[in-house]
Amino acid sequence: MLQVQFIRDHKEEVISKLAKRNLEVSELIEQVLQLDEERRATQTQLDATLAESNKLSKEIGMLFKSGKAAEANEVKKKTAGLKEESKELGERLNEVSAQLTELLYTLPNVPHESVPEGTTDEDNEVVFEEGSVPELAEGALPHWELAKKYDIIDFDLGAKITGAGFPVYKGKGARLQRALISYFLDKNTDAGYREYQVPHVVNEASGLGTGSLPDKEGQMYYIGQDDLYLIPTAEVPVTNFFRDELLAEKELPKLCTAYTPCFRREAGSYGAHVRGLNRLHQFDKVEIVRIEHPDRSYEALEGMVDHVKGILRELQLPYRILRLCGGDLTFASALTYDFEVFSTAQERWLEISSVSNFETFQANRMKLRFKDADGNKSLAHTLNGSALALPRVLAAILENYQTPEGIVIPEVLRPYTGFDMIS
Repeated sequence: MLQVQFIRDHKEEVISKLAKRNLEVSELIEQVLQLDEERRATQTQLDATLAESNKLSKEIGMLFKSGKAAEANEVKKKTAGLKEESKELGERLNEVSAQLTELLYTLPNVPHESVPEGTTDEDNEVVFEEGSVPELAEGALPHWELAKKYDIIDFDLGAKITGAGFPVYKGKGARLQRALISYFLDKNTDAGYREYQVPHVVNEASGLGTGSLPDKEGQMYYIGQDDLYLIPTAEVPVTNFFRDELLAEKELPKLCTAYTPCFRREAGSYGAHVRGLNRLHQFDKVEIVRIEHPDRSYEALEGMVDHVKGILRELQLPYRILRLCGGDLTFASALTYDFEVFSTAQERWLEISSVSNFETFQANRMKLRFKDADGNKSLAHTLNGSALALPRVLAAILENYQTPEGIVIPEVLRPYTGFDMIS
């Protein structure tokens, strides 16, 4: 959530930068500032009324002690009126504050200055590319056909017991999935991230804290009876570890990693590009989250990008990195780099990671602050990234490593799988 003071001090900049998201927010910004003006005026009036009421209350006591009961009763009448006025002002303050918060929740984060202009993913900027696309033998298959051929992923069985988008991993497919999870977690903990196991459902406050709620696109699964939400990513519970926390500056940075299943309704997804593992309602992902000092968050972002690069190099998958344009940024992100691996059998790029800096956007929602050596309190910066999302990594491994004899397991995963080929 954007800070009102920042909007007030940088009004034209906010309007201009949100235009990168192809949004016209001038009218909305004016509404925010008007509500904030009313909120501040109401707060000032309430404070003055309460101060006057307290002053008169003390005066009443002194008048009674002095034997001036009649005068004291007259003053009591005044305080009764002030109390009623204070009540009305308090109710109005709560009403205006709620309206202001509701408006602020509709404003996305301001894009970083390096974010390119654009409206769709076709306008994203390729900033890095590495690895060679393998030449496959004639008759190479896409991963969903390989999964059936080697009986390692059953999409029909998943549809039978749940529905489309909920695959069942079998035999060596399940072991390869588990190997990837363990490998990713080991790489993250070796890099200094502390591992956590977290709940797979969160409350509304947690969803609001990371910007997942209000759920504008209807992507979260809601458990109405318990007023809880299935997590779309481990980012939500992990980042909320620090909700309402005041950290000492020396505690920064906080580095966390967690494996979880992720649940997304993926409303409106259809067509050939969602076949197989390309888009699922439930999938596994290993996440990294950082809580950083504002002065170091962009250096940390580059470090996270380099970390994911290292994993893909070890997997020997051809990949590229894109800087997302304004129209493709997520609601809460100030700057996002997407990683894509090349699927040789499908002949297209598959997104397998997003690494983002949210600056103070999430921290303001969560009231996540830190205190420096002089006692000054500031909002922290939050960052997160996939390291990595499993389905499309697995799809790329199956397709890019296929041979006439079977699917070769990347060398770095063999200590985890216990086998070097699926055949």
